Order: sequence, then C-alpha cells, then structure tokens
Amino acid sequence: MMKLARENLLYLVLTAIVVVGGYLYLRYAYRVMDEAPFTQEIVLIILGTIATVLITAMLLNKQTAVELKKEQSIKFIELKSEIYMDFIGYMERLILEREVTKEDHVRLQFLTHKLAMVASPAVLRQYHQFLEVFNRSTRDESLDKQEGDAISVALAQLTVKIRQDLVGELDEEGLYDIAAINRQVISNAETSLNG
Repeated sequence: MMKLARENLLYLVLTAIVVVGGYLYLRYAYRVMDEAPFTQEIVLIILGTIATVLITAMLLNKQTAVELKKEQSIKFIELKSEIYMDFIGYMERLILEREVTKEDHVRLQFLTHKLAMVASPAVLRQYHQFLEVFNRSTRDESLDKQEGDAISVALAQLTVKIRQDLVGELDEEGLYDIAAINRQVISNAETSLNG
C-alpha cells in the first residue's frame, strides 16, 4: 500500500515538474523562438505527450491496485466459504453418526482454528455459543435425538451469522429484511427437526 502511494506521489511530482517546466520553457520559447513558430508547437506536443503518458501510467497503476484488491477479496471469500462448508459438513457427519470420539474433538479444534482465521467477529461470538452447546451435548460421546436437536438449533443460529458474513452486504443492498431472513433460517431448522 505504501509502495502504491509512493508511486502515485512520484507520478504526481513528475507531472507537476513537466507542467511547470513546460510552462517556464514555453514562456522562454515564445520570446526566443519568434522566428521559428513550428518549434513552439513541437514543444507543446512533446510536453502534452509526456504529461499524457505520466497521467496514463498513474491511472493504470491505480486500476491495477483496484483489480488486485478485488481478486484478493474474491479469493478470501472463496476460502471463507470453503471453511464454512467444511465445518457444516463435519457437523452433519457427527449428527448422523450420533457418536463423537476424541478424534472428532481434535478435528473440531482444527476447524476452530480455521474459522478463527476467516470468520467475522459476529460469527466467532456465535461459534463460541455453539461450542458450549456442542460440548454440553457430547460429554458422554454419544448423541441422542434431544442433544442432536440442540446442536442443530445452535448450528442454525451460527448459520445465520455465517450467512450475514458471506452475503450480508447483498441482503442489505437488496430489499430483504435481514431480521426476517434470520427468523426464516431458524424456523426452517426447527421445522426440519420436527419432520
């Protein structure tokens, strides 16, 4: 970021030097070169070309920085989505197996570390609450229906925060009521438990 700012400053300084230098030179050239009028036009063309090249370089530099930032953002969202989907898939497997081993707890620890790298603060807070429910439900290493349901509800609440992290800005830009979306996600999870 500092490099980009330095480059932009350098281009700005060079453009200012060309403009000021060109102005001073033209004032001098009009006095000295009255007998060669085409010389004045040639100098103007050269100065205009140099200024155009410098301004174009500065704009291309800025455009490149914006494109790099956009690409970096896309890759980060892809990584975040992949980690979230791995976590949800892992929870699905645990609930279907109805058994949680020590190895499962170790895997969950590593998923926790992965989430810590990419999740928003809201997701991390909700994840902490999810872990409390999960740990309470898996003390005896087996999951009965009630414990599985408690984990599913806690996971639904976590899913709401994950959705906000991934597509919350799109929801805000659209005509969607975020609170209604959250209620619907929780309602869908509870309905699926009763089915």
